[in-house]
Amino acid sequence: MLSKRIIPCLDIDNGRVVKGVKFLNLVDAGDPVENAKFYDEEGADELILLDITASSDNRSILFDTVKKVADSIHTPFTVGGGIRTIEEIKKLIQAGADKVSLNTVLVKNPEIISEGARKFGSQAMVAAIDAKRVGEHKWNIFIKGGREDTGLDALLWASKLESLGAGEILLTSMDKDGTKKGYDLELVRTISETVKIPVIASGGVGTLEDLYRGITEGKADAVLAASIFHFREYSIRQVKEFLKEKGVSIRL
Repeated sequence: MLSKRIIPCLDIDNGRVVKGVKFLNLVDAGDPVENAKFYDEEGADELILLDITASSDNRSILFDTVKKVADSIHTPFTVGGGIRTIEEIKKLIQAGADKVSLNTVLVKNPEIISEGARKFGSQAMVAAIDAKRVGEHKWNIFIKGGREDTGLDALLWASKLESLGAGEILLTSMDKDGTKKGYDLELVRTISETVKIPVIASGGVGTLEDLYRGITEGKADAVLAASIFHFREYSIRQVKEFLKEKGVSIRL
């Protein structure tokens, strides 16, 4: 059985780590390089860096920040936000990113994931899904940092991205983001059961039990959290020891 992964997420805006609620009301949470080094030393399985305003501001991602993080840590990390071209993917991987997370660009040019998978391997292509509940058992895909409803159905979209060559899905519930009320377990479980590629659950962690439920009830392959780590409510070690005691396969 594959070990479940614990992934801190660094949302970056104007060169700083921030944390909001439902993608709004951002609060400063420190320097991205210092945060990355801290989680590297703590034993995070992976890190995710998301430049959360790059798409909505229509600008390129912060390549220099990616390079500084890569030079400072040994933990594998994924970078996303505002990526529009294969050339930018290449530059990020050359700067030290292990994977790239694509979201807004996929709606306009879904074939970029196929081309990226051919050139860099599907393991390097993470399809990010920002989903918002629009009805019973129904979620829509939002882009541009959660600002624009595409009208696309989350389940159908996840299946399409898998067929195009995505290596895993980073699934964020916009309804739960930053609320500390736990993952949208129905959403996580539904997507996890729809696709065969790994699903990273994101949005809503407030307790250790939330992470456990994301893995057991949500059937996620990895669990992502931000504020509980950034504001030092829990350490990576605490999370891993708690999950191991609960019988979850974890790398300590």
